[in-house]
Amino acid sequence: MTEQNRIDRRFARLRGEGRKALVTYIVAGDGGLENTVPLMHQLVASGADIIELGVPFSDPMAEGPVIQKGHERALANGASLRKCLALVKEFRQVDAETPVILMGYANPILRMGEREFADAALEAGVDGALTVDLPAEEAGPLNKLLAERNLRNIFLLTPTTTEERIREITGLASGFVYYVSLKGVTGAGHLDLDSVRDNLEHIRRFTDLPLCVGFGIKDGNSAHSVSAHGDGAVVGSVLVSAVDEAADLVAAKARLGEIVSEMRQALDR
Repeated sequence: MTEQNRIDRRFARLRGEGRKALVTYIVAGDGGLENTVPLMHQLVASGADIIELGVPFSDPMAEGPVIQKGHERALANGASLRKCLALVKEFRQVDAETPVILMGYANPILRMGEREFADAALEAGVDGALTVDLPAEEAGPLNKLLAERNLRNIFLLTPTTTEERIREITGLASGFVYYVSLKGVTGAGHLDLDSVRDNLEHIRRFTDLPLCVGFGIKDGNSAHSVSAHGDGAVVGSVLVSAVDEAADLVAAKARLGEIVSEMRQALDR
């Protein structure tokens, strides 16, 4: 892959500026399908560099209770993989530059068909996919289809990933690597910054891709702390909570704006 896509260009720009990436996650359809695109634009306006758009699934096994409930609300609102793609296409009518990654699970992609998904993702303006439960051993076909369309395939590494699997996964990964900062589900636990630092240093032996840290990042201080050792921070549960707690779209945008702006300022310190 020689041609850059939006993800590559964004990380190149950030590195040139000496800044860290802020990757923000919301669930498509949570808070209403009609409100997803306005919330995406709010994330960007408040300082997000990359949007991970959660594709709702009935059994989101990596998620803690906050994001699980977000998936449930989104499914109740009629969200689906095809509607997620339509939302990205709508987002692209205004924003041609912000990278968008679809983060979800293998079942909806397999049900659609991997080739059809890759074609539809390209047509909608998606830049990459992160399929939580697609193991490296089974990722080859989708990896090839995405690469042929200049789309990136994002993979997760965890504190318990063996060196052999780090080597295998980083050989498949593109765009960036998402490092899970703690054992457990999204929104869980307390960050062990020494462990994050040591594991990121170990992973860098195997890849030149940017390393972004997620799970357990709740505020500007935690985002700043993890980004000191990586190339960016991924924030999700606190944003999904904000959407859930907001009375309406205006309140949701205001709260997302506060959270993301505070994290952006912390990352830029």
